[in-house]
Amino acid sequence: MSGAGFAVVAVAILLASCLQASIGFGMGMLAAPIVAIVDPRLIPGTLIMLAAALTLVVTVRERAAIDFSGTGWALIGRVPGTILGGLLLLAIPERALAILIGCVVLFGVALTSFGWVPLPRRRNLILAGATSGVLGTATAIGGPPMALVWQGNSGPSLRGTMSGFFLVGSTMSIGVLAVTGAVHADTFLTFAALIPAVVGGYLLSRYVNGWLNPVRQRWTAIVMSLAGAIALIANEVGVL
Repeated sequence: MSGAGFAVVAVAILLASCLQASIGFGMGMLAAPIVAIVDPRLIPGTLIMLAAALTLVVTVRERAAIDFSGTGWALIGRVPGTILGGLLLLAIPERALAILIGCVVLFGVALTSFGWVPLPRRRNLILAGATSGVLGTATAIGGPPMALVWQGNSGPSLRGTMSGFFLVGSTMSIGVLAVTGAVHADTFLTFAALIPAVVGGYLLSRYVNGWLNPVRQRWTAIVMSLAGAIALIANEVGVL
């Protein structure tokens, strides 16, 4: 990766980390399309590891507000979903993966934009957890299904519950990716190099939370994710 490419990826990670630390999800939706354009080798392993580091910090910060019951049911679904996501990653080529990432982001944007609100019942939590496991492991974008089912939560509860789920779920995904060979020495080196961007995003979120209200946060994430997904798909089909 060139110096300019690394700078672009670092800025994307910083902004995505700020978003996830503020609302509990969004790192994959915002960063994955940009990272896939610059260096697709960072998807999904490095991005999942960076997200895991961030969710660890947010989980500790918001631990008192975590819905442990809901998280437990969602994780029951995450286990088979993670395994299926790892198998899917082995079966699809790099270009197809990039297009899949773009489509997943567009689908997530559509669902969050239309405001569909499924109730956080056991069945819905398990299904959302399974879907998140497949998408999170294969594309590093596991946030939209959980954001839908937990969108009735707010503030610390949303951030804490989402982060607790993603901390455990990301650890599962990293384990599966390691078994399939998608995590290796270069993954750890790039992860270490990009950790300062994650820390910067987390610190920035503490200031952003003070002036960016939830509605503006939500629509900022939607617009930026939409732009990134369209750019990624256009790049892969030869438009850009």
